[in-house]
Amino acid sequence: MKSSFSIEWLFSTQPRKQRKFRFNAPLHIKGKFMRAPLSKELSKKYETRTVRVRKGDKVKLSRGQFKGTSGVIEKADLGRERIYIAGVALVKKEGGKVPYPVHPSNVQVIELVEDKRRFKKSVEAKK
Repeated sequence: MKSSFSIEWLFSTQPRKQRKFRFNAPLHIKGKFMRAPLSKELSKKYETRTVRVRKGDKVKLSRGQFKGTSGVIEKADLGRERIYIAGVALVKKEGGKVPYPVHPSNVQVIELVEDKRRFKKSVEAKK
């Protein structure tokens, strides 16, 4: 694998090369890593299992210490591949709160922010 990012690189079984691929990927490709599974109802409606998360989507945590908590996505950090959810924060010793970063694969999308372009490509491809 080249020292810089290359889309032609297909795969490797070596974890170090997989980590390098994800770490050095440009933001338009890191956005594709920011996918989360849909709830059963949404999955049937849109005929897809996962969707790229964005600010404003309502999600429910399915892993970690905040498991079962639901909230709205406040921020999606493409560089770190993490999302920040309203109501999910760590409490510091002095009483302040720090937003808790969550990987998108550890949440389930309950409600989507609707717009015209979000599922346009997938609907056209299926027709």
